[in-house]
Amino acid sequence: MDAARDSARSEDRPAKGGASRKRKKKSSGGGKQRSLLGRMAYWSLVLGLWAFIGAIGVIGWVAAHLPPIQSLEVPKRPPSIQIVGLNGRVLATRGEMGGAAVALHDMPQFLHKAFLAIEDRRFYAHHGIDLFGIARAVGANVTRRGVSQGGSTITQQLAKNLFLTQERTVMRKLQEAILAIWLERKFSKDEILDLYLNRVYFGAGAYGIEAAAQRYFSKSATKLTVAEAATLAGLVRSPSRLAPTRNPDGAEKRAQIVLAAMVDMKFITDDMAKVALMEPAHAIKAPGAGSIGYVADWVMDVLDDLIGRVEQDIVVETSVDPTLQAAAETALVEELTKNGAKSGVGQGAVVALSPDGAVRALVGGRNYAESQFNRAVAAKRQPGSAFKPFVYLTAVERGLTPETVREDKPITVKGWHPENYSREYFGPVSLTKALALSLNTVSVRLTMEFGPTAVMRTAHRLGISSKLEPNASLALGTSEVSVLELVGAYAAFANGGLAVSPHVVERVRTANGKLLYERKDDNLGRIIEERYAGMMNAMMQETLIAGTARKAELPGWPAAGKTGTSQDFRDAWFLGYTGHLVTGVWLGNDDSSPTKKTTGGGIPVEIWSKFMKAAHQGVPMVGLPGVSSTPLTAGLFPPSGGSRIAPPAPVSNSEGPVRAASADGGLDNWLINRLFGRR
Repeated sequence: MDAARDSARSEDRPAKGGASRKRKKKSSGGGKQRSLLGRMAYWSLVLGLWAFIGAIGVIGWVAAHLPPIQSLEVPKRPPSIQIVGLNGRVLATRGEMGGAAVALHDMPQFLHKAFLAIEDRRFYAHHGIDLFGIARAVGANVTRRGVSQGGSTITQQLAKNLFLTQERTVMRKLQEAILAIWLERKFSKDEILDLYLNRVYFGAGAYGIEAAAQRYFSKSATKLTVAEAATLAGLVRSPSRLAPTRNPDGAEKRAQIVLAAMVDMKFITDDMAKVALMEPAHAIKAPGAGSIGYVADWVMDVLDDLIGRVEQDIVVETSVDPTLQAAAETALVEELTKNGAKSGVGQGAVVALSPDGAVRALVGGRNYAESQFNRAVAAKRQPGSAFKPFVYLTAVERGLTPETVREDKPITVKGWHPENYSREYFGPVSLTKALALSLNTVSVRLTMEFGPTAVMRTAHRLGISSKLEPNASLALGTSEVSVLELVGAYAAFANGGLAVSPHVVERVRTANGKLLYERKDDNLGRIIEERYAGMMNAMMQETLIAGTARKAELPGWPAAGKTGTSQDFRDAWFLGYTGHLVTGVWLGNDDSSPTKKTTGGGIPVEIWSKFMKAAHQGVPMVGLPGVSSTPLTAGLFPPSGGSRIAPPAPVSNSEGPVRAASADGGLDNWLINRLFGRR
């Protein structure tokens, strides 16, 4: 029995040992699995810790390249200078930031919500960085294999606009994120949104919502429609590509996306969106939108003399009439487009003043976008025969009259042989006929009769500030002047003899209405006696009736003026005026190259006529000072035969008595005696 039990036990031992080994194997496998999970957890913790340390290091390194957070401040907004026209309409805005600041609570509710819908839906939920937005943008970009969405919040965009450059680098994005968090801690959400809307760039030089509203829709941001708000909100993504003035179709499609987002966010109703889609926003070209840049630049030049340094938002009220500005630009550009190339004319300028010197329109070139050089103010050109009125005024102030006769025949002055344009000579002619036909020989004779210095003083008295050379050729306008000063000098004829100072700024006030400057009446006094102003107006009226400006058309209005063409046809002028407006036109080339024989009586007169017709529509007729309604033409330009003008009477000048020349050439002898000292 005992042997049997021992045998059985010995048979059982192998079975027990096998079970034990199986248990050990199982236990060993579970231990390995637990060991692997433990190692993974350990290394994950280690890597996570190093990643955290690395992130802290990167943030510290990025922060080290920023100004100390405690010293960071939102940069003071540079002052905005709003330039408005005669009717209160905004003409242009100057200053780095462009538009005036508009408080968030003054904007329509749908305006800022349009930006939230398309730029940052979770604006009021995140703290400067939107991780959900970043994840969504990454997913969309991966799916579409390109950058189709951005993950930047409005706060990040503001941080970039305020403190950083536009470069697309990892460093800048990290700095942007840090600054966004700082902005969120320092300002409320509404303050951040207010700053953003008044700083963001909308293209075309417009910074801020007000500048954009004025630039594209000629209205205040407070009066924008839903469609216009959607257009501006969509514009921020790519201002240069989606500007409604440059890409109206692209801007409209983008606005439709914004409207859909606004409906999705329940910022507007379906009906509001339908109305906006049926009546999409269209950019408006403001009157004189291109050429008004010349006015704005000039205003900025004179502003420092009027109020000194600008340190706050201001409004500059000007004398410019937006309607006349647009008409002047249209007249110049259309005529140059039509005839400029074949006439060899590349540039032009137009200046229109009221008789008291207020600038109503000023166009400094054919295209402000291509060239900002202001040819109306800064360029100095030879006026040619447009200078002759100063010669004739000098003569009548010294005793001559419009009926006084002088000899039109070849003349020589120290080897110089001035000729008439047509090389035709009329013999004895009245001063009126000589001026109307722009006879060069008579102008030179008068200049030498009374002295170039006297003529120079007359021109300076009337407002010519440029340097004039007191020589014989001054009679033919060889000294250079600007368009603005020449038109300003002619204003004395239009107002009956009063001095004027051409001006454009009427008032300057702060955005809050505080008056900083108001122009006072110059009261410069009389510089031409009324009877002499009347004589000049009567003579220059004949230029339009029967002289070199016969093509000038201004039905129902008495007008006067003078053409001018400089040497080698480099400059072509026409300055004409009524009792309502004085307008000068100059044409030529910036490099002073000759035109293709363009004269003042050609294209300049065409431009003047087109503009003046528009400028005088609906304006009550005003006569020319000192001129009767009966033209002098009948007696001055007989159909045949000789002159019907009586012989001249003796005259004198300030240097002593001078005997008038007769038709036998006595004036030539007098000139020789004066020039060479033979008595």
